[in-house]
Amino acid sequence: MKITNKQNYYKSSDLGCCAALVTAGFELKMIDKANPKRVVFIFDMSEGIQLSTEDYLSDRLEVSARRYFENLRVLKSRIYGD
Repeated sequence: MKITNKQNYYKSSDLGCCAALVTAGFELKMIDKANPKRVVFIFDMSEGIQLSTEDYLSDRLEVSARRYFENLRVLKSRIYGD
């Protein structure tokens, strides 16, 4: 998948935050592994994604612990398995 309009996407390299965003229901579009030292997770710029990120960083975002752990494992698998 090629990203053409950067304004329509939210990007982060924070694995924990991205697992929380996926758990909160935001759709992960792709993982950019062009830099071998740092992957970038790319989401659609959905309404609420910025606020959810801020809530995660300030320890206010609440998600299911079990689903969070499952999503963390899935993201790690996609990083190292593809």
